[in-house]
Amino acid sequence: MKPSDTSRGVRAIDFTRLAQDFQGLDTSDPGVWPLAPRLAVMVGLLVATLGAFWWFDWQEQADTLAQREQEEIQLRESWVSKKKLAVNLDEHRRQLTEIDTQFGALLKQLPNRAEMDSLLSDINQAGLGRGLQFELFKPGSNVVKEFYAEMPIDIRVTGAYHELGEFVSDVARMPRIVTLNNIAINADKDGRLKLEAKAITYRYLDEGEIAKQRQEAKAAAKGKKR
Repeated sequence: MKPSDTSRGVRAIDFTRLAQDFQGLDTSDPGVWPLAPRLAVMVGLLVATLGAFWWFDWQEQADTLAQREQEEIQLRESWVSKKKLAVNLDEHRRQLTEIDTQFGALLKQLPNRAEMDSLLSDINQAGLGRGLQFELFKPGSNVVKEFYAEMPIDIRVTGAYHELGEFVSDVARMPRIVTLNNIAINADKDGRLKLEAKAITYRYLDEGEIAKQRQEAKAAAKGKKR
């Protein structure tokens, strides 16, 4: 017999025996398994353990990297925002000054409490000056806001169409802020037009009213906390 034939026979016998070792294994008692299956299981467990360790370690590193990237993005956005703010600081100051000027001009259009009677008289005279007849001129209660108060006035006047239009224009051109709301125009039996509206004028609160309003707000806040 040639040496090559002998080696092939040995290898065939070894593989056959190895295959037999993996047959009929008792899973409830691995201790009685042949050597080959036990070695295979040990190698498999070792590979699984190393794989799990590598996976969790890699996942932790990936999470850390993602966190660092997010922090970098936030820092970059913060830096860009602060840089823009620094660059536009003069422009923001100019805009703030302009807003203060506009707000001051707006406040000048609001009468104080002492000037309200004069404003009501001006509205009345605007209608009489156009030949209108007042059937109703009834100021209502003040509606207090944050730094100003609204005074609604129920108005009902009669006159010709042109006269009513001129009256509305005169009210709109007043130096004080007066708005006409809920306007309704109807014709009476004599053919004259009747205009009904709710005029709203505004006044700014004096220091005493503002102080009182703040005290009431503080008292209300304390009441809610209880």
